Amino acid sequence: MIQLSQFVRTRRAPMMGLVRMGALLGGLALLAGPQANAEAVKAGPWRSIFDGRTLDGWTPKIAKHPAGENYRQTFVVDHGAIRVSYAGYERFDSQFGHLFYKTPFKAYRLRLMYRFVDPGLPDTPTWARSNSGVMFHSQSPESMTLDQSFPVSVEFQILGDKRDAPKATGAVCTPGVNITFDGVLAKDHCTPPANGPTIANGTWTKLELDVMPNGEVFQKINGVTVQHYAGLAYDPKDTVAPGAQAYLAAHGDAPITEGYIALQSEGHPVEFKDIEIQDLTAPR
Repeated sequence: MIQLSQFVRTRRAPMMGLVRMGALLGGLALLAGPQANAEAVKAGPWRSIFDGRTLDGWTPKIAKHPAGENYRQTFVVDHGAIRVSYAGYERFDSQFGHLFYKTPFKAYRLRLMYRFVDPGLPDTPTWARSNSGVMFHSQSPESMTLDQSFPVSVEFQILGDKRDAPKATGAVCTPGVNITFDGVLAKDHCTPPANGPTIANGTWTKLELDVMPNGEVFQKINGVTVQHYAGLAYDPKDTVAPGAQAYLAAHGDAPITEGYIALQSEGHPVEFKDIEIQDLTAPR
């Protein structure tokens, strides 16, 4: 696990200069306060991207099936929530899926509620039980290959407690992507949170994702930041997103500054509701 830390770099200066500088900065901080943070980005109004009744504006892409085919009604609307359902399945058969919103986004805040429901399918891989996620800065569903299990994207992973070994929710996973923590390249495909909670299946949980104009990303669970990272870029050497080699080769190691949002189906039923987004722009 990579621990988040803060590094402060200063130049050597005469002691009196440091004292004066400290006093000046302290005074400026007191004068600016919350106003400085408020002016860091300009935020638009919150708007819903799920109407609570239909899947209008959303496109499914399920492994072994073409984009747009909602195989056996994997994604349904039930009581105001998008539900990942396996009622029509006999076996999972590694048919990992994702439900993509229709337009890409650059900088924004996303908030939603989620909960895991039971039971999952018997042949769901052990690691995928009570496991789902919100993918972002993703490739489009149409650009995925037929058998591709995961889009090139960053994943805000969510976990429930009904697993062989309960783990904290809020990891970040990176199929086809590199990220950095404090400027250091993440070594693992998934980085668990240092302070994420373990949440029981059936519990509605608040997920918030802040993708800032400067490229920083903050993941929050129930209002608490559990991940902070930056430096999103394509990883042409990736082996976690099989089927995406041509897509990755075409992009090299270029930075990723926008992409699609998708909700994941990994073999365990999960529900998402109250899905809202707020566009962010850097001040001019």
